[in-house]
Amino acid sequence: MLGINGPEFLLLLIIGLMVIGPSRLPEYTQKLANIVKEVRRMASGAREQIKEEVGIDIDDVDWKKYDPRQYDPRRIIKEALLDDGTKPVNAGAPAAVSAVAAAAVGHRPARVIERLPEGVPAPFDSEAT
Repeated sequence: MLGINGPEFLLLLIIGLMVIGPSRLPEYTQKLANIVKEVRRMASGAREQIKEEVGIDIDDVDWKKYDPRQYDPRRIIKEALLDDGTKPVNAGAPAAVSAVAAAAVGHRPARVIERLPEGVPAPFDSEAT
């Protein structure tokens, strides 16, 4: 339960006897038993409250399904991109149109960069900064 084996429990019991004393030990043992009972009652009450409000039993939930360690963003994106329900972009296009589109992709126009004349300050947008 708490990772305490037999010899450790005996050692704790002996230390408890020495610290608390044999006269008060039954009183503290009863208090500990009451605390354990109260914690168990609270846990079962929480379980019943969840069952009432959500409508499911905690034992019936597949908790592995909600484990965040199983979510791999790369796998999710890969599955979304390679979903069988999607069609390629040129799936319905005739072969001649696909060939023209492929040729156009290989021949791109040169990129035009506009430069301001010498001495003209760059435009300033006060809302953007």
